[in-house]
Amino acid sequence: MRATLVRLVEARAAARRAAIVAALRDEGVDALVEGEDIVAAGRGLRGRWLRDLALREAGRGR
Repeated sequence: MRATLVRLVEARAAARRAAIVAALRDEGVDALVEGEDIVAAGRGLRGRWLRDLALREAGRGR
């Protein structure tokens, strides 16, 4: 049972990371998942993050 729960949590986290990367790419930011990290690069990245509520909410499952 514990192994099943661990797999479910890991799958949920992977899906959330994928949603964040997709939202970043939609905004024109180069992004990829490296293990448990999301690596993003691009001009004005911080400004886009702060201005765009949808981008910030992408990782919260909304």
